[in-house]
Amino acid sequence: MSESKSPIKHLKAIAIGAGSGLLILVLIIGGFTLSAPAKPSATTPSVTPTETPATTPTEDARNCSVADLASDELLQGLQAQVINPATNEVLFDYLGDSPVRTASVMKLLTAAAALQVLGPNFRVQTKVYADLDVPGQIVIVGAGDPTLSRVRVGVQSVYKDAPKIADLAVQINAWARATPITNIVLDSSYFAGPTWDEAVDDSERTLGYQSHVTALQVDGDRDDPTKATSPRSADPVNRVGVALKKAIGPLATNATLTNGVAGTNLLEIADVRSQPISKWITHMLQVSDNTESEFLARLVSKQLGFDGSLESVGDALKSALTSAGIAYNTEAGSFPADLVLLDGSGENENNLVSPAYVNTLLKKVLNREGNFGIIYQGLPIAGETGSLASRFKGDNIDAAGHIFAKTGWTRTSYSLAGIIKAKDGTDLIFSIFTV
Repeated sequence: MSESKSPIKHLKAIAIGAGSGLLILVLIIGGFTLSAPAKPSATTPSVTPTETPATTPTEDARNCSVADLASDELLQGLQAQVINPATNEVLFDYLGDSPVRTASVMKLLTAAAALQVLGPNFRVQTKVYADLDVPGQIVIVGAGDPTLSRVRVGVQSVYKDAPKIADLAVQINAWARATPITNIVLDSSYFAGPTWDEAVDDSERTLGYQSHVTALQVDGDRDDPTKATSPRSADPVNRVGVALKKAIGPLATNATLTNGVAGTNLLEIADVRSQPISKWITHMLQVSDNTESEFLARLVSKQLGFDGSLESVGDALKSALTSAGIAYNTEAGSFPADLVLLDGSGENENNLVSPAYVNTLLKKVLNREGNFGIIYQGLPIAGETGSLASRFKGDNIDAAGHIFAKTGWTRTSYSLAGIIKAKDGTDLIFSIFTV
């Protein structure tokens, strides 16, 4: 779902902005000790406290208890872990090793996998060919760029500086000259398998939060390419054909649109390239764009030799994350057996990742290992940018500017994971989930 607009946005603001915000503020204020709650029953998780060193990191020392926060009804189903990455000290742990539904925190893993496998400068090309065996027939071949846009030149879509259908049309007209185009073949075969995850409710599409994943697509298949949340269609590929035919103009007035696969006797006549995926990742993290994240996961799959299908995404992401050294036990290099990755966005509520595993990634993000500094730069900032711009206000205003984190929510889970800049400048890493 959208991170900024939802039918239960007030509940989300309470659960993340108040409950989790207070928990995080305990750490931001500094100079604290964590006191454990009373001994839990067999069915109640326990807090694993760690006392701070004698020399506290801030001048205004105080004792704070997380127990009351952890048992707050707004944080039912809490699973969380907070660590000091400089010392690897676990400051707070509440079922931190247990897998939990990720919601959009999943996008952190997708971003890491894409940067590891594709690199920050990877661009997606959309090409148009003339079919030399069929006079008057052209073929547009998608390679997984949902940012390709049908807006006119000079207008920005949701995706800033996106490649334009209009630019393809100019090149096509220059090649065709006065020769009419009789048929436009739409080739979206680059990704195999189903285009929609059946575990995700179709309302995510009709309400405007997610598109089908088709290798050929414009504007994330939005009805309105200038609005982030805009209804998506049941046939993204046809929308591309309609847009291209219109952009070409008179030479394509009588052209038919056909779904198909490009032949072998072809002449390339037009192409455009997407912005580098580093731009996708920044935008995806800031506004929690589900479409970008799903396409990135499929592109990782293709780059690793899989078929780009939804079914392949889990193995592809695990392979990418392992190669980046993001293992549950970094010394042994082992991967958590109970970790389940099923999509790129976190929309699938069967994804399972532990707070501890997310923190393993966040430590690398904090240290800007490899290209992971791009993830850090893309994280929303409390009270300032992205999906955290309107959060941590009022009683939680002290957190503004101190929390750099990815938000997440589905109908059954809420999540927040990222980096805290504590009062004295100490960096802390946290992952908090409620289900």
